[in-house]
Amino acid sequence: QVQLVESGGGLVQAGGSLRLSCAASGLTFSVTSMAWYRPVPGKEREFVAQISWRGYNTNYADFVKGRFTISRDNAKRTVYLQMNSLKPEDTAIYYCNASPIYGVDYWGKGTLVTVST
Repeated sequence: QVQLVESGGGLVQAGGSLRLSCAASGLTFSVTSMAWYRPVPGKEREFVAQISWRGYNTNYADFVKGRFTISRDNAKRTVYLQMNSLKPEDTAIYYCNASPIYGVDYWGKGTLVTVST
């Protein structure tokens, strides 16, 4: 059974930092692209950041470029999202997504990030 467990969310002041983690089990992590998403009005979820199997390639939404960094540790089966210079509009539940080469996507239950003014 595939499980994605996010952690690291919390309350932070604007300008602060948080580091999200997503621990994966039940899938072949080394051939799984990992990503972070967050919900927005009018969409189910919007893309935040993505990292390839071995971490060589990363992609970011324009609104987080230069502030967020995605990384992974395949030995720990964990993906991270370092969030710096946080803004109140970054307040959201952040969901971890796993996209294995061999098929179906999986989602975690999310971790809440709240950025106060």
